[in-house]
Amino acid sequence: MALADSVPGVSGGTVAFLLGFYDKFIGSIHNLFFGSRDERKEALTFLLRLGCGWIVGMILAILVLSSLFASQIYVVSSVFLGFIIGGIPVIVMEEKDGFRHVMPGVFFALLGAAIVVAVAWMSSVGGVGALTLVPVTWTMLLRLVITGAFTIGAMFLPGISGSTILLIFGAYMPVISGVRRVFGLDFSALPAILALVVGVIAGALCIVKLIKTSLEKYRPQMMYLVLGMMVGSLYAIWMGPTTLDVPQPAMSPGSFSILGCLGGFALVALLQLAKTLEDRRLKQMEDKAKSMSKTRRRAK
Repeated sequence: MALADSVPGVSGGTVAFLLGFYDKFIGSIHNLFFGSRDERKEALTFLLRLGCGWIVGMILAILVLSSLFASQIYVVSSVFLGFIIGGIPVIVMEEKDGFRHVMPGVFFALLGAAIVVAVAWMSSVGGVGALTLVPVTWTMLLRLVITGAFTIGAMFLPGISGSTILLIFGAYMPVISGVRRVFGLDFSALPAILALVVGVIAGALCIVKLIKTSLEKYRPQMMYLVLGMMVGSLYAIWMGPTTLDVPQPAMSPGSFSILGCLGGFALVALLQLAKTLEDRRLKQMEDKAKSMSKTRRRAK
């Protein structure tokens, strides 16, 4: 999820959706703030495990892969194009009940695609101007709080990249550079990073309840909205090179990597295999627990 969020045009929420734990992800965040004591404990356990992987992925993206994104952006973008294209039929099959009523869902699919295309277009034309994290000003801190709130909202939604929102607000490279400074024990940018974190927490509190309620009460409409966002993200990925720190031309048929795209398909297949094996393991554990429970009842 972190690696996906670090690439302009790709959403970590899409990865969660493809692997089938999107509802658990949203539900865990909701329960962490609004659930009972037992629900909070279970949610914290899940989010800590997920968070460890996310932190590792983001550190890799910042320290190692940022140069790869700049030098091989067309290959990376091709991989994620294959990933999204290969993932769309997977989601349709797994949520087939939600996709049965086509005509009512067309509007939501078009709405989802339009939202992502509009966000991608705004980032490609330059956003609102770059931030300066040092020296610290109240205006800059307020802007970062707002940016953090919008960014976490985008990361929760499949199809919209958190890094794209950072680009629109002119915070992508300043935040990356600020985090690097902190890692290098230069804490001049720490107040700015903390302001972004405050915005992220506030945004999470606001949007997670909305998403959870929508998934529970309006699931078919949400499925079509998500599908539209994923289709729209193809345009966002295609335009992703234009949003780099040193802008590159948008992807073209000549710069598109067939091998990279096939690699994206293969990644979807591997992730689905891992999901299938994990689901099978959990089912076996559940069946074993039921069998042991029946044996105890008979013994009594």
